Amino acid sequence: MIHIVVSALMKYPLYRIPESQFSPEEVDCYEKIYSDALLNDKEVIYTCQFPKHRFIEYISLSKPVLLHGSNHKEIDEFQPRKQTLYSGEYVDAVFATKDAIWSLFYAVFDRGKLVHHFRNACLRVMRDKNKYYFFSLTRGTLQKDPWTTGMVYFLPQDSFNKASNAIVSFDEWISLKPMKPITKLEVGPRDFIFLDRVSCHKETESIFVSWFLYKHRTKRRNLIQIQ
Repeated sequence: MIHIVVSALMKYPLYRIPESQFSPEEVDCYEKIYSDALLNDKEVIYTCQFPKHRFIEYISLSKPVLLHGSNHKEIDEFQPRKQTLYSGEYVDAVFATKDAIWSLFYAVFDRGKLVHHFRNACLRVMRDKNKYYFFSLTRGTLQKDPWTTGMVYFLPQDSFNKASNAIVSFDEWISLKPMKPITKLEVGPRDFIFLDRVSCHKETESIFVSWFLYKHRTKRRNLIQIQ
């Protein structure tokens, strides 16, 4: 019962997206280009007419893989490094996710243009098939046009564990050992479907204010751009 209440509350400040359904034509195309990449031991050569984010989501849902987005395009092996979990706990690990949109954000967001800090999340609620998203940057970062091309890496899922099994948690997975990618796909800002739903928060405000005002700010920003 608690998860139903939590899901109902989260849909107001955050964007909610259900897991996708894929047509037979999409599946045939995605399977072919993915198998070609594995057969040739190379990165994915994307030849489908369908959006890349749907391909990435399909592979993450249908294969035993996880995703890692990065600006760095030539990573041969991921090494564990000190990072912070959703809970605030520090851990030396390789991080990955099952979520296509979240991995795309990290692939196309140019961390070299970061001013102060950024805030983001892909949240899942237990027994809820919807995913909840939040992306926010400071004004100084947005003014630098912080978008670039990057890479989404596909990593073997069996080497990872979920970082949390709480009722609400980030869709993050961790591995405590070095990890070689299975394959990778180059992506750009247009592949990140939340590009026009990145909000702008004040540098000094609490994260709770940023979350609460997130959807309102993105809708207002888009309205101003249209006008």
